[in-house]
Amino acid sequence: MTFAEKLKAARMQVGLSQDKLSTELGISKRTLINYETGKFLPPSDKLPKIAKYFGVTIDSLISEEEEFVAEAYEQGGTKGAREAQALVNEISGLFAGGKLSEDDLDATMRALQNAYWIAKEENKQKFSSKKNRKAVIE
Repeated sequence: MTFAEKLKAARMQVGLSQDKLSTELGISKRTLINYETGKFLPPSDKLPKIAKYFGVTIDSLISEEEEFVAEAYEQGGTKGAREAQALVNEISGLFAGGKLSEDDLDATMRALQNAYWIAKEENKQKFSSKKNRKAVIE
């Protein structure tokens, strides 16, 4: 179940309208609709508030893959999110029908995500101008 599905189910379970929940969470109704349709994931600073409101953990609301894509969006905008989603899709395809345990799949996903972020940082260092590299180092 995706974050979007979990959020909508939680809202419906407590009998709230989108208007009421968006007011309670301090977000616009349009933002809530985008969360519930899966168009966007909430930024990391909003997740604790949503989880607390429903009395659940963040981990129970959002999968590791969704969190990775959301983090990529925060750091790299739409392009970063697209790249991260493509990576998740490719990695998931590698294990479709595989025989790894859920814990092993999660560990592999974490390792590949870490490799992604390391590569992004190294490329930023490698391909930024000398002036920008000096500013990053200081």
